[in-house]
Amino acid sequence: MPAKQSTPILAVATGRKRGMAALLFAALLFLPAGFAAKGDKKDHHHSFVAGAADESALAKRIRHELLMLPYYGVFDDLAFRIDGDTVILMGEVTRPTLKSDAERVVKRIEGVGKVINQIEVLPPSPMDDQIRMAEYRAIYGDPALSTKYGFRSLPSIHIIVKNGHVKLVGVVANEADKNLINIRANSVPNVFSVENDLQVES
Repeated sequence: MPAKQSTPILAVATGRKRGMAALLFAALLFLPAGFAAKGDKKDHHHSFVAGAADESALAKRIRHELLMLPYYGVFDDLAFRIDGDTVILMGEVTRPTLKSDAERVVKRIEGVGKVINQIEVLPPSPMDDQIRMAEYRAIYGDPALSTKYGFRSLPSIHIIVKNGHVKLVGVVANEADKNLINIRANSVPNVFSVENDLQVES
């Protein structure tokens, strides 16, 4: 595997509050995780579609361990890059424990010599929590989208909220779905901006 290849992950439903987590767990079912291009396809990869055929055994193990983390969810985005025996963890999460848990499970993987944890813990904010739930309802509550993306515990559309700004990451089936999700995300009040980084499955 080439050096400095990065690989993000999928999620199970989560949130900062137990009620939020319970709502998401009740709404979703399991879906296999994978990878999709994010940015430069040769350098940084995002989750939700099948991994490359030449993906290294180490990358597969890291991805598996991160996917198994409790509370890794629709409001989080995890990624990693491998450089020799060094793993660089990246992304944004709502819980500090998720950042530390990700480092802990990766450190114990055979073949990992060093872990650099660059995961950002999103600042606590009642307003952001409200936006997360409103965005979730707007996107996954749309009948045209819920049948494709809503009934999964590892959803393919992740909603990252920071200081009122929304970023959508993941993979969708087609350009029409991406555009519809963009419209639904922008319909939520009190959102300063929406960055649509969704990738269309090739």
